[in-house]
Amino acid sequence: MTTESTLAATANRMVAPGKGIFAADVPLKGLVRGWWGESTHASTEDTAADFQEMICRTPGLAEHLSSIIVFPDVLDRQAGDGTPLVELIAERGLLLGVTPTTGWQFLGGSEHEYVPRGLDGLAKRLEAWRERGVAFIKWRVAARVRPGLPTERALVTNARSVAEVAALAHQFDLVPIVEPEVEMKGEHTIDRQFEVTERFLHRTFEALYEHGVAPEEIVLKTNMVVSGSDCPEQAGADKVARETLRCLRRVVPPALPGIGFLSGGQSDLDATAHLDAMNRLAASGGPADGAGRLHAPWALSFSFGRAVGRAPVEAWDGRTDESSGQTALRHRARMNGLATLGEWSAEMENGNDD
Repeated sequence: MTTESTLAATANRMVAPGKGIFAADVPLKGLVRGWWGESTHASTEDTAADFQEMICRTPGLAEHLSSIIVFPDVLDRQAGDGTPLVELIAERGLLLGVTPTTGWQFLGGSEHEYVPRGLDGLAKRLEAWRERGVAFIKWRVAARVRPGLPTERALVTNARSVAEVAALAHQFDLVPIVEPEVEMKGEHTIDRQFEVTERFLHRTFEALYEHGVAPEEIVLKTNMVVSGSDCPEQAGADKVARETLRCLRRVVPPALPGIGFLSGGQSDLDATAHLDAMNRLAASGGPADGAGRLHAPWALSFSFGRAVGRAPVEAWDGRTDESSGQTALRHRARMNGLATLGEWSAEMENGNDD
């Protein structure tokens, strides 16, 4: 096995200053169905595969991205000229990660709460992926906010699955991204989002501790503390930043290298603006309503899927290289990279990266 410092070094590289993670783990059928956005050209699974090749061929990605997450099928796929996609990713200087979940099932006795599938046979898959150059894996669990939800049993069950996968990942020299997400869909207030996020993160790190998973060797992917998507009162960027940092400081170990926030259904600009506001607030250590200063002991980064991928899929011209989709992808990566430094502004969105 590799040493602890090697895994910790990889985790730190994943959330390096000015960089983040592209969560490109969307299935071909999902691209065709418009999960990231409507595309004139990605209308079949074959053309969606061309879109994924375009992503892998994009030059300059390592300037603002550290890593990319894909589904396992990408490991066996080739570009039109026969080059393996994983080889293109490696040539761009990106760390490669895989999401191993194979679907969802109802939590026993519930018709409203879910647990992920994919633990069966995972050890063999992790060993094979590590030999093929995979550096990390991501395991997502989710909590819905509704009257009476989430239940404590759902939070504990999902937290334990995260911890089990993280322990397995370390066994096979892989860094785990642990992803407990409190979904933003709903009418709930930002205060309710805070409450559930704090509880879910507490249960997650409790389970990680019980499984002997060192926080120095993981990356946390979680939601920002925002208003529910259907809440009549939407919190502004400053409040999102303040409440997110206040929540995280209560439960996230300082030894953790960094947090790659998910966008969770936010617009591209909202996700970037909120990340930028957090980093500005953390740098200043601004007050938190009398609750102390808000310096962050971890890197505040991103692990966006739709909030990075939507712009290139909508701009894509169908080309696998020298494409308008690549220009859009580089732009969103750069904007979010600047936000990790607290150096983004809305005026930059109209700039020309090329």
